[in-house]
Amino acid sequence: MHVMLLSCCVLVLLMPGPCFMAPTLIPEVESSPSTEPQVDLKLATEYLQQYYHLQIEPFGRMKRSGSSFTAKVKDMQIFFGINATGVLDSETLEVMRSPRCGVPDVEEYSHIQGTRWNKNVITYSIGRYTRDLPRSTVNSLIESAFSIWARASSLTFVRSNTRKADIMVEFVTYEHGDLYPFDGARGTLAHAFGPGPGVGGDTHFDDDEHWTMGGTGFNLLVVAAHEFGHALGLKHSRNPESLMYPNYKPSPSANLLSREDIANINALYSPVRSRPNHLPRLGWSSQYNPWQPGSLLPRLMQDKCAPDMTFDAVSTVGDATFYFRERYLWIKHNEQYDIKEGPITNFMPKIETRIDAAFWVPRRSTAYLIHESMFWTVKGSLVKGKPRALSHFGFPAWVQDVDAAVHIVKTGRTLFFMHDIYWSYNENRKVMDFGYPKYISVGFPGINSTINAAFHKEGFIYFFVGPQVYKYDYTQKQVVGVDKANSWLGC
Repeated sequence: MHVMLLSCCVLVLLMPGPCFMAPTLIPEVESSPSTEPQVDLKLATEYLQQYYHLQIEPFGRMKRSGSSFTAKVKDMQIFFGINATGVLDSETLEVMRSPRCGVPDVEEYSHIQGTRWNKNVITYSIGRYTRDLPRSTVNSLIESAFSIWARASSLTFVRSNTRKADIMVEFVTYEHGDLYPFDGARGTLAHAFGPGPGVGGDTHFDDDEHWTMGGTGFNLLVVAAHEFGHALGLKHSRNPESLMYPNYKPSPSANLLSREDIANINALYSPVRSRPNHLPRLGWSSQYNPWQPGSLLPRLMQDKCAPDMTFDAVSTVGDATFYFRERYLWIKHNEQYDIKEGPITNFMPKIETRIDAAFWVPRRSTAYLIHESMFWTVKGSLVKGKPRALSHFGFPAWVQDVDAAVHIVKTGRTLFFMHDIYWSYNENRKVMDFGYPKYISVGFPGINSTINAAFHKEGFIYFFVGPQVYKYDYTQKQVVGVDKANSWLGC
């Protein structure tokens, strides 16, 4: 039986080592003596092995100044928003000691990330209970953890009394039959499997931990809600405000889900998962109006002039500009006043998902449309071949999606934006430029928020941030204008 091991999430508490004084910067050369105690090096090595796929040299040797070790430290620092020096400073070690989810941050499990249950009513069952709380309390906390996701999405969770439920919840210890044994108190806290047959969706808690409703011990509601996110198909977030952030937060806010969590669960479980059969597939010149009576398309898309309208991706494609939102598309031709619109599948039948980022390379007459860790190549009005992995562009393995992308003709570079960092890709040499990623706030002063979409036109970059669009002078490095994002659609 094939088992889907999507984001087998394991929350781990690493025991802190002794305090130490570390210099702010240690030269990364073999001749430089290390001042970190061996316990910190051991902690870091084990952490990087587990979460960043660090390869140990033959006979178990590892040098702190080794290039592989330093590169993995930098990967970890970038993921957590720490100054990427490659040095085991106190801030880096503090994060490494923090309780966290055990999914490797750079593990190659992206080919099954983003999978989902092919239904919106999901059953769950509780098997063995913890000894720390009354059964009625456990039932209530587990129900509340599911309700957090239900309130934010189109999902419904139904408790079942059989062992054939989609998600089996159990409190167990040590070896418990899934090849991921627990390790006693104050070690591994819990793990969950992503959607799929067999153990898919199952969520296990280590009953050697002290489970509580808050305060001392580990908050069962918080851990369960995080794990159920993985059981539904979500992956980790680099946003500390997100419930899906890897590190455990013992004192949660009143609202566990961030805006990012809500957006991600709805992107995965959209109320309309497929194109209605009565919608014809039409060319880009279509005059089709999807808002005829009885349309099953999301009401959200009916008012493109809503004041809070945002776009997922914007790109020039030939002599037109494409505006993507969820699974919907507006096409505005540069020499025409009318706007074509409809589901993306009307124009590109092979693409049945939302588009997260898009960019156009004029000299190739080619557009690239990105969804999570995959991208499509579009020439003319045709999607060429099958989607390819985002890693094609040379990203480190932990990059599984990007927020926006834009190609700059003058420099021959394509810029990829993700949260607060960005990369520069050399389209001529087909490699990432050295020294990236860099912080967006440094490379683009005045842009201090996550970028939803971007495109280049007449010497300017237009950054779409929420319901606004910033006109950015790439030469002068400054914002020279601000407008409503949907002003581009005539609003």
